[in-house]
Amino acid sequence: MDEGTLSKRILVLSRTNKTRSALELFTSMELSGLLPNLHACNSLLSCLLRNELLDDGLRVFEFMKRKKLATGHTYSLILKAVSVAEGCSSAIEMFVAMEEESEVRDSFDTIVYNTMISICGKVNNWRETERLWRHIKENGLTGTRVTYCLLVSIFVRCSQHELALDAYNEMIQNKFEPGNDTMHAIIGACSKDGKWDLALNIFQSMLDSGLKPNAVALNALINSLGKAGEVELAFRVYNIMKSLGHSPDAYTWNALLGALYRANRHDDALRLYESIKTSQGSQLNSHLYNMALMSCSKLGLWDKALKLLWQLEASGQSVSTASYNLVVSACEKARKPKVALQVYEHMVHQKCTPDIFTYLSLIRGCIWGSLWDEVEEILNWAAPDMSLYNAAIQGMCLRGKIELAKKIYTKMRENGLQPDGKTRAMMLQNLQRRKKKQPPRYKTSSKSHRKIN
Repeated sequence: MDEGTLSKRILVLSRTNKTRSALELFTSMELSGLLPNLHACNSLLSCLLRNELLDDGLRVFEFMKRKKLATGHTYSLILKAVSVAEGCSSAIEMFVAMEEESEVRDSFDTIVYNTMISICGKVNNWRETERLWRHIKENGLTGTRVTYCLLVSIFVRCSQHELALDAYNEMIQNKFEPGNDTMHAIIGACSKDGKWDLALNIFQSMLDSGLKPNAVALNALINSLGKAGEVELAFRVYNIMKSLGHSPDAYTWNALLGALYRANRHDDALRLYESIKTSQGSQLNSHLYNMALMSCSKLGLWDKALKLLWQLEASGQSVSTASYNLVVSACEKARKPKVALQVYEHMVHQKCTPDIFTYLSLIRGCIWGSLWDEVEEILNWAAPDMSLYNAAIQGMCLRGKIELAKKIYTKMRENGLQPDGKTRAMMLQNLQRRKKKQPPRYKTSSKSHRKIN
């Protein structure tokens, strides 16, 4: 039989998954000096690899390389099989070794590079992915739509947003139409990178193309707009989100509340919170409670903050130190130091550990409430800390409690703490004032200094 007939038989045997017979016929042809054609070899290789016979597959692959039969499809088959059987790093090592052979490298097509990019993506190896992308261009090849979709996906997943944007821009320049997943990924990348205007343009182009952005991309865009101070745009995207049939979730509400908070629209933030509580109460989590507490803190709404705190505790969710601190801060702003102290006591009773911010807020509140004994108590409760002593001393100096400031200053130094420049300056200034005001200890009269002859 001639090579053509035997090649057809190998092809039929491989397609019907008769692995042993196909391999025996291939070996017989090899020993007889006959050359199976490319189609037969690739079909046999695919059959062997499909049946997890990697060693036999590698033998056929080496034969094809030696006889210069290997094509891009051949390399893709063997690289995929090696990555599955031995891991992605083994496939990368094999590919790098192949690249060093100029004849082999010249037979690589874009599909081979796509295969390797996909393999690298499975282990989030963005550096090798970038190198492969660069080599595609250096070898005079052009990426396909699949190439760019893979690049964008991998770079976004690895938080390499600049590279993702470069790949996306090159995709558009080469007149490839990005799909839903790619555009979602780019909106997310732009949003995280603060490029809200580009994210908004891509979002608009999706709408113009009749595509439906998913909730994840929309949430990322809303969050990015909120951080950029584009509150009206954030709410416009939110309205579009609802019109597309997406239900806002806790992430959406957090982004919108954050947008209002950053824009100093605290009353609006609290109104939105109440709306969420009424219509989407099940979505309330500690983050949303804290966003509302932040606005209460800024407005000094201590009573509202207390109600929110009790509601948070009643919900069964964990209450963080930050939540208690926001309530204490609201009391400080409203000049309600005694209430702040009660919140602190409740916080400790709930086994929530106060931090430096808790004590600083309590000290400031007690100073402006003239609760001097309480200030000293707070300093005793807390571990010795330079910031606390500096705040206490400076506040006492401003309120004219110089003797008490001196006492605390002495205690500060005894604890081995160094006062900051402002504390030293205020202490020195007040001591100098007292010296000027102090009358001389012994009065002298000019009459007593008589001239002695």
